[in-house]
Amino acid sequence: MTGPRIAGLVLLETRTFSDHRGYFRETYRQDRLTEILGRRVDFTQDNESWSKSAGVLRGLHFQRPPHVQAKLVRVVRGAVFDVAVDLRAGSPTYGRWEGFELTADNGRQLFVPEGLAHGFVTLVDDTVVSYKTSDFYAPECEGGLRWNDPDLAIDWPLKGREPIVSEKDGLLPFFSQSVPFEK
Repeated sequence: MTGPRIAGLVLLETRTFSDHRGYFRETYRQDRLTEILGRRVDFTQDNESWSKSAGVLRGLHFQRPPHVQAKLVRVVRGAVFDVAVDLRAGSPTYGRWEGFELTADNGRQLFVPEGLAHGFVTLVDDTVVSYKTSDFYAPECEGGLRWNDPDLAIDWPLKGREPIVSEKDGLLPFFSQSVPFEK
């Protein structure tokens, strides 16, 4: 698999040590993440979501300055198709999306830098997603994009079914109505 094409978006492969008892996986180590990213990110909040059914779609969410957030996303149970959209003005990948399958089994994590919208759809029932953020949730700074925006044309793996979306996410604006992040 090739790495992410959007600058700053990093797919992390965690090492898993398995034996007859189960497994051990180191999910976060600041010094290693700093080395990989080439910069230090201080996480201030951990979040977790549980989705009862396959097809639950959450996002696409972001926070604007002064409470912009980077995220480190992983799946604790189940599987998701995780998506990031570049909202950074002047970026060569502005307006483009990229998606990755994160599962409890593959142990992959996705680092989503500041200035990208983030969302996911669950691929199986009973899925738990955990993620760290680099700033606290600030409702006055929250923003989002519509999951089915035709300009973004995200290829969600929905297998012909309609996703389960919150009322709030179903009313988010389209990309053409958003204001880019300034560098």
